[in-house]
Amino acid sequence: MDKFKIVGGAPLSGELPVSGSKNSALPALAACLLTEEPVVLHRIPQVKDIATMQDLLTYIGAKVDSQDGTVRVDAETLDRPEAPYEVVKTMRASSLVLGPLAGRTGRARVSMPGGCAIGARPINLHVSALEQLGAHIEQSHGYVEAQALQGLEAANIHFDRITVTGTEDVMMAAVLARGTTVIRNAAREPEVKDLAELLNKMGAKIQGAGTSIIAIEGVERLHGAEHTIIPDRIEAGTFLLAGAITKGDVTVTGCNPEHIAALTIKMGQAGADIEDAGCCALRVRCRRRPKAIDITTEEYPGFATDLQAQYMSWMAIAHGISFITETIFENRFMHTQELARMGANIRIEGRQAIVAGEDRLTGAQVLASDLRASASLVLAAMMAEGESLIDRVYHMDRGYERFEEKLAAVGAHIERLK
Repeated sequence: MDKFKIVGGAPLSGELPVSGSKNSALPALAACLLTEEPVVLHRIPQVKDIATMQDLLTYIGAKVDSQDGTVRVDAETLDRPEAPYEVVKTMRASSLVLGPLAGRTGRARVSMPGGCAIGARPINLHVSALEQLGAHIEQSHGYVEAQALQGLEAANIHFDRITVTGTEDVMMAAVLARGTTVIRNAAREPEVKDLAELLNKMGAKIQGAGTSIIAIEGVERLHGAEHTIIPDRIEAGTFLLAGAITKGDVTVTGCNPEHIAALTIKMGQAGADIEDAGCCALRVRCRRRPKAIDITTEEYPGFATDLQAQYMSWMAIAHGISFITETIFENRFMHTQELARMGANIRIEGRQAIVAGEDRLTGAQVLASDLRASASLVLAAMMAEGESLIDRVYHMDRGYERFEEKLAAVGAHIERLK
């Protein structure tokens, strides 16, 4: 397995470009299954989860052509409306093809999601919503099977809890259903709004995406379209924290500042100097030790759970005690024991981490447990004294494009060991 070798203590300086959003590109690729005509997507990040989704589309029967961040999907023929375990076992987004396949072909067989072991990701919300749309659902042997041979019918759907992939999946299923579907307590994430914009370009009639109530008027068919994916707000936030934690001077380019406002507000309170650098860019500087500032993860527009681990690495050297509360996933503190190996003082009480800031961290051999934990350990290692070795960085390859190359270009002493 690949490892990262990092020698800490080097302030980052320069520009860090943000790639397209992985969490937006995945549902966009799934949406290509809804039409027989070609769909062209730009700014697709070249990461492992995207490659897995492209393999899945090919398995189902679509023709996929990928070149330099532009992907063309031609799903004229869908031979196998199935997402087998062998293809999707490393990716939690497999459920995103359930709605499109059921909507277009009337049947789907999808392996239960895999991916990071950060907590329960119940698919029951997807299943219940699809049943309300008229699909017959059976779950057995690790698979969800849906049948709607007479087509789907519109329904009023209320999610008991906010679910991003559930909202996206149902939205894709409903675009070809008869009548107008209304989703209440829908996810408001930018990725949901981006998917709706793509679907509308394909001929769908969706209103309210980005709010808690989404209305989808079903149409008979969709057509081809061209669309550019939004910037990855989690990568942008990770880069801002990287600049702050190394006491550097970094400009994060190609981002949408509005998408990461919950983070930048907290970083400002902790002592980072963040300013608008113009043309979708933010500049961060932090020459002093940060002040301990509490956070609680929430659905958008709250503080993103996918930035919690990276923020905790910064708080590990803050002045004072910070309380970090995780409300989205129950197992998202697995990185804390690895940070402790580097000298962090963290105590876990249920869904809350109590972080007593230390003057410094020291390099160590550590193990990445999931995608965002990988990033948190890289950030900690870049700030720590001495050398660190981070194992299992394949987690990072699932969601960050050329991560170590981008950081090395602005001064990080980071090397991938094969």
